[in-house]
Amino acid sequence: MENQSVSEFILMGFSVGRQAEILLACLFLAMYVISMAGNMTVLSIVLTDSRLHSPMYFFLSNVSVLDILFTSVISPQLLWNLFSNDKSISFSGCMAQSYFYFFLGTVEFLLFTSMSYDRYAAICKPLQYHAIINGRVCIQMLLGSWLGGFLSVLCPTIMITRLSYCRSNVINHFFCDSGPLLDLSCSDTHFIELMDFLLSSLVVLCSLVLTLVSYTYIISAILRISTTTGRSKAFNTCASHLTIISISCGITIFIYITPSQKETLEVHKVPAVLTTIVCPFLNPFIFTLKNDNIKQAIREALRRNIQLITQKTMSF
Repeated sequence: MENQSVSEFILMGFSVGRQAEILLACLFLAMYVISMAGNMTVLSIVLTDSRLHSPMYFFLSNVSVLDILFTSVISPQLLWNLFSNDKSISFSGCMAQSYFYFFLGTVEFLLFTSMSYDRYAAICKPLQYHAIINGRVCIQMLLGSWLGGFLSVLCPTIMITRLSYCRSNVINHFFCDSGPLLDLSCSDTHFIELMDFLLSSLVVLCSLVLTLVSYTYIISAILRISTTTGRSKAFNTCASHLTIISISCGITIFIYITPSQKETLEVHKVPAVLTTIVCPFLNPFIFTLKNDNIKQAIREALRRNIQLITQKTMSF
């Protein structure tokens, strides 16, 4: 990826002093490390514990993979910019960051929709569940999510790389978001803005509508369960997923689907921090705290590791 009008961009970041930047960098670094460790723990537990080899945990492990990739697209560059005070990023690096940010974000929304259908089948059609959601269907939904994300973001990104950036190379953001990038171009960007708006609306609103329809049936089925314990168990399997998709959809609608206002770019940095850093940090905890099977698997894994360490220590 090359562009004749610009070779690099400057990421303005946050409008705070140098000391505040260092504090933010330390906070973001801690959250990034914990996010990586938490998601890797969930992924390893699901892969190694045979009791978790089911469609629900298959999707959950893929969410962990997406969170690892998603936060790694933004956080390393952001941390470098904050710690070193070097705010530059190459043109190709900027375009790659922008593409993978939207690509992985779209995949995650589509995967959340697949998870809602899985929960619908499990709770509303328990007798037919294994026939409806089998290994082949899970792979098809996963591949469909990745393919949908790849195709929906590819064309707008290619068009953005071909724009002329003659106004400035200073991006008023902490990463290469499409809105601030289009604001720098002296080319006609109306078609790209319209395409971004329509694609974002299609992905987010369709995902939200399908999820709401699924959960309407799910909640109706849960309320018909006679025992309090059964209702609580069924609700706990869905609460974490519903919480995360509500937060993600709300933030995305606020940033990308509401009518764009250039004067609000500074305001958009706060919810952008939530999606790129805070949500991948919270996701493994939200899923773990609401899931007894994962908590039990983690406790057993910790117990086994402690026993192995104790045995090795005693052998010496």
